Amino acid sequence: MNVYLSEQAEIKLLQLNNYLLENWNVIVRNEFIDKLTKKINQIASQPESCPKSKDFEGLFKCVVTKQTTFYYRILFDKNEIEIITLFDTRQNPDKLNQEI
Repeated sequence: MNVYLSEQAEIKLLQLNNYLLENWNVIVRNEFIDKLTKKINQIASQPESCPKSKDFEGLFKCVVTKQTTFYYRILFDKNEIEIITLFDTRQNPDKLNQEI
């Protein structure tokens, strides 16, 4: 399946990328990108391999790292997967309701 990022997910990924580069280093950022890429490849080949979200109907929850999770939906009719948002799990979970 084709996987793409929503506009919001793109913005969140750019913010996370900048944060990792400013506060950590390029090695940490590259390690994160590698983990994210592996998870994207996983859901592209096995769309239902991550658990369904208990909080958001029709969405799946994919844990990339202890600090970062993304939520996605499967669009079977289009053979696509849309990553809705990336979420920093250290934030207040109520903030996620605003993003989804």
